[in-house]
Amino acid sequence: MARKTIAERIAQLDAQKKALQARQGKQERTEDTRRKVLLGALVLHRLENAADHEFSKRLGDWLRRELPGFLTRDSDKTLFADLLGHTEEKIAAPPPQETASADVSA
Repeated sequence: MARKTIAERIAQLDAQKKALQARQGKQERTEDTRRKVLLGALVLHRLENAADHEFSKRLGDWLRRELPGFLTRDSDKTLFADLLGHTEEKIAAPPPQETASADVSA
């Protein structure tokens, strides 16, 4: 069996390094997603089942203030419509604009 040249060994080590970096990146993304899911689960649990009603109210008020500015996609806003106190129609379509027409009631 022929020995590998130094250049071949360096190339092999570089490939191993890239594979390990890819695995590390995937693991970090998985952990980040898990943290977000668990944190969200805690928040929802505290909103729905908290013994401290004042804390739950303050948390809900804070979320209703902060979430609309944080969520950018309509589909994300729809996910939180119940929490924000909106119906899907209010989120999906902007409110109709008033026109400058005269009132014609009889």
